[in-house]
Amino acid sequence: MNTASFIARRIAFNRQKTFSRIIIRLAITATAISVAVMILTLAFVNGFQNAVSQKVFSFWGHIRVQHYEQHKAAIAEESPITKNDTIAAEISHMPGIKTVQAFATKYAILKTDESIEGVLFKGVDSSYDFKSLQPFLTAGRWVEFPDSTYSREVVISEYTAQQLKLNVNDRILIYFFRGEDQRPRPDKLTIVGLYKTNMEEYDKLYTIGDIKLVQRLNDWAPDQIGGYEVFVDDYRKMDAINDEIFSSLPGEWGSKTIKDIYTNIFDWLQLQNTNRDVVLVIMVVIAVINLITCLIILVLERTRMIGVLKAVGATDWTVQKIFTYQGVLIASFGILIGLAVGLGICYLQEKTGFLKFWDENAYYMLVVPVQVIWWQVLLVVAGTLVVCGLTLLIPSMVSRRIQPAKAVQFR
Repeated sequence: MNTASFIARRIAFNRQKTFSRIIIRLAITATAISVAVMILTLAFVNGFQNAVSQKVFSFWGHIRVQHYEQHKAAIAEESPITKNDTIAAEISHMPGIKTVQAFATKYAILKTDESIEGVLFKGVDSSYDFKSLQPFLTAGRWVEFPDSTYSREVVISEYTAQQLKLNVNDRILIYFFRGEDQRPRPDKLTIVGLYKTNMEEYDKLYTIGDIKLVQRLNDWAPDQIGGYEVFVDDYRKMDAINDEIFSSLPGEWGSKTIKDIYTNIFDWLQLQNTNRDVVLVIMVVIAVINLITCLIILVLERTRMIGVLKAVGATDWTVQKIFTYQGVLIASFGILIGLAVGLGICYLQEKTGFLKFWDENAYYMLVVPVQVIWWQVLLVVAGTLVVCGLTLLIPSMVSRRIQPAKAVQFR
C-alpha cells in the first residue's frame, strides 16, 4: 500500500468539521472557478470573433477582385472591368475557393417626402448566391431578376427603412449620381426585403439591387462589372489564397482581402486576443496563489503529524509526497468541477442564448455567441495540471524543513 497516498486521501476526504476541510474546499472552489472562467473566456472570444468575421465575409466575401487602383478608397464605386469567364473559372477551380460572384456599386440617395438617406447601391446578378446573407433577412425576400430588363426591386436595411419610415412593398424614389457635370438621375424602385446585420458599416450604407441598373446608369456594356467577390472554404487561408489569385490576374486587375478593406473591424477583433490573454493570466495566477496558500496552511496545521511520521522513520520524501498527492487531488477535483461548470454554461448559452449584450449596436449582435474549441479546452486542463504540479514543489518543500523534536511540541 502507498502510505503517502493513503494519508493524503484520509486528510482530503476527512468528513470531520476541521479547519483543513474548509481550506481544501476553498482551494477546490477557487481552482474550479479559475478553470471555468478560462474555458468561458476562450469560448466567448472565439464565438465573438467568428460571428463578427462571418458577418463581414457573408456580405462581401473573403477576397475582392477588381480594377487595380493603388490610391483609391477601399469603399467606393469601382472602375469597370470586362467580365472574363475564363479567369473567373480559373479562380473558382483553385483549391479552397467556394464561389466567385460578380458585383458593381454606385452611390445613390433614397428620398421620401420627409427624409433622405445616402447609400451605396450594390448590384448583383441572377447567379448571386443569397444563402450567405439569408440569416440577415428580417422581412420580405431577396431581389428577383427578369430576363429582358433590369429589376426594379431593392433590399434595404432595417436602419434605412426606419429612418425613411418605409416597409416592404413600399416604393422608394432613388437618385443616382452620374458625374460632376450631370444631374442625379431619379428612378422608382420597390422595396421587397429588409436586412439587419447589426454592423453600422453595412446597415447605414448598403442597398442591394440589380447589377444591370448600375451598368445602365454608368453606360457600361452588358459584360462590364465592378469586380468579383470570392468566397473561400477556410477564412484562415484567405491571405495565401489571395496571393495565388493576385499572381494569376491580368496586369490591370488587382485583389485584396476583406481584412484590407475593413481594417478597423479586424484590428478590433485582434484586440480581443489581448483581453483574452489578460484574463487567462489572471486566472492562472489566482489558481497558483490559492493552491500554494492552501498547501502551506495544511502543512503548518499538520506539523505535529509530520513530526510523528518522521519520528517513526518516515523519510522527507514520504512526507513531501503526502502533500504533493493532496495538492494533485485538490487540483484534479477543481479542474473536473470547473470543466463541468464551464462547458455546462457554454451548452446552455448555445441552446438558450440567455446571455445577451447590453448594446447590440456596439457589439454587432444581441446574443453572446460561444464557440468551444476542444484543443483549447484540453490545453487549459493540461496547462492547469502542469502549473499546479510545479507550484506544489513550494509548499511540499516546507515539510522537509520541519524537525521531529520541535514538531511534536508544536501547538
